Amino acid sequence: MNSRAYFYLCITTLFWGGNSVAGKLAVGHVSPMVLTTFRWVVALTVILALMLPQVKRDWPVIRRHWLQLLLYGVFGFTAFNALLYTALGYTSAINAVIEQAGIPMLIFVFNFVLFRIQASIAQIVGFTVTLIGVLVTAAHGEFSALAELKFNFGDALMLLACIVYAAYTVSLRWKPELHWQSFIAAPAFGALLSAIPLFFWELSRDAAILPDATGWAIVLYAGIFPSLLSQVLYVRGVEMIGANRAGLFINAIPVFGTILSVLLIGETMHLFHIIALLLVLGGIAIAEWGRPKEKRA
Repeated sequence: MNSRAYFYLCITTLFWGGNSVAGKLAVGHVSPMVLTTFRWVVALTVILALMLPQVKRDWPVIRRHWLQLLLYGVFGFTAFNALLYTALGYTSAINAVIEQAGIPMLIFVFNFVLFRIQASIAQIVGFTVTLIGVLVTAAHGEFSALAELKFNFGDALMLLACIVYAAYTVSLRWKPELHWQSFIAAPAFGALLSAIPLFFWELSRDAAILPDATGWAIVLYAGIFPSLLSQVLYVRGVEMIGANRAGLFINAIPVFGTILSVLLIGETMHLFHIIALLLVLGGIAIAEWGRPKEKRA
């Protein structure tokens, strides 16, 4: 058991859980598309300052796969976070972080539909329990809301964000062989390019809010921790224990995000949040316990 890899991945999901809280705190201090754009300006500045030599060495590979790498940034980085930050204007940070627990289940579904990758009965049961937890949150503990198809608009945006990120994750099976620094740098550039039109769209609607002091603190946090350090630590964790095991840590986002939401922004913990968290964590435990053993070459 590689405790260092688990430590890296726990820190990664702690930062990602904090990203939802930061998005909620941003309301009124910096608008969603301004935050989405400025965070990548910060992240790319740090990346170029520290990783430019490696990017230059890998430039021939980057140039051959430039479109693929840019699309990783468009969907995995910009689209997901633009949907997340917009959703947080309508729903709570607790809801947003718990709903992200649906991402591993969606990855499982996409892998099965597209590639016929099988899972054990225990994993299917675990993913189902996790999905129930996500639905409990989206319905705010009232299943009558599901029957009447009355969802909070922010919850709907979060579920769409989860679909986008799951599709991005599945597509990583085709990523080119690159040093981790270059693989982070190239999509980050794509993320910034795709965020700029969103920034001007928000500006044209007179909806843009340029950051105040609090807004700049949120921009710096989002640019350095969820955008950069989390990606670095996640890549290292995957290298150390493999993608299948590392992907399970996405489910820790609700745990960290809920705790941070209660501690930092004073959101109320309702009974349905606790039930949803128990369902999500229970589903993870079942899926992990019954996962198929990986075959070694």
